[in-house]
Amino acid sequence: MQTHLWLGRSLCGILLAIATVLNWNVRGIFIQLFSLPVAIAALVDGWRGGLAVAALSSIAVFSMPGDAGVTRRAVDSVVLISLGMLMGMVFDRERREKRRLQMTADQLSSVYEKVQANIEGMKRVERLSAIGQLSAGLAHEIRNPLASIAGAAAILQRSENMDPKHVKCVEIITNECRRLNGLLTNFLNFARPRPPRFQTVNLNSVLDNVLALASHGLRGKTVSCQNQSPPDLPKVRCDPEQLEQVLLNLMINAIEASPNGETVTLSAAAHDGQVAVHVIDHGHGVALSNVDRLFDPFFTTKEHGTGLGLPVAHQITTQMGGTLVAQRNVEEGMTFSVILPAENGCT
Repeated sequence: MQTHLWLGRSLCGILLAIATVLNWNVRGIFIQLFSLPVAIAALVDGWRGGLAVAALSSIAVFSMPGDAGVTRRAVDSVVLISLGMLMGMVFDRERREKRRLQMTADQLSSVYEKVQANIEGMKRVERLSAIGQLSAGLAHEIRNPLASIAGAAAILQRSENMDPKHVKCVEIITNECRRLNGLLTNFLNFARPRPPRFQTVNLNSVLDNVLALASHGLRGKTVSCQNQSPPDLPKVRCDPEQLEQVLLNLMINAIEASPNGETVTLSAAAHDGQVAVHVIDHGHGVALSNVDRLFDPFFTTKEHGTGLGLPVAHQITTQMGGTLVAQRNVEEGMTFSVILPAENGCT
């Protein structure tokens, strides 16, 4: 506002100097010109700016040489001050209306985003429900003959006179049966996950357990794991076994995605009655077009993945009243966040 007052004062001075040189023979024209800086100040700074510059203009009017009486000069001053006040009030009202409309537009945009997110969530729930029912039926139908195959292979393995080639074949059958049985277990966990057994949990101890388990699952990779969580995290109400399962799954995924020499970071922070646990890697990441599909069943970016690990983790987190979020890092890699309500809403 100081800049605009200086500009108004300068314009008034220039007009007063010109009027003095012309000896105010064209007084009426210059009185009208004095309204120009008043209007500019009102437009930029509202009624306060208009009033301030109008006051300066009034001083200039009273300072004019000429034969105009005090009454005429007072009338001109009142006109300028009224002009500054009225124009400023009009422009202030327009600015308030514009701000109100902008706030309404922002609120509508926020509501629209929430509605879209809810719609996408409902679609995901419908897909999960349909695929879950199909998975449960298939798992039960396949498990019985698979158990028979595994049992027959075990009987053959006990034979002492088996040809070495046959021994190798039986080992392949046994290993593949074990792998398929694990896949079916994931199917059933996804289709009918057990309900959580809620407890009030010290989150720091859960994170320490997850870090210890993840460090033993490096599988020959030179990837380091570190915990950067503060020691005074609030307690959360959850199923500690299921939470460890979710976080360990995320840690193993991060380790597998990280090149040798990199670090996988486990961190947590409390904010607004929630606790967010982040698993951060610096690996190859996921294409932006695929981020929204990571929690869809059977979608995977791994060569030998089943596409059920993240959907199961998402479902478990949701059952505990939390949220599982995936984000691409600014530079490289991914961040998966498990967000849970803090016990008693503490922060």
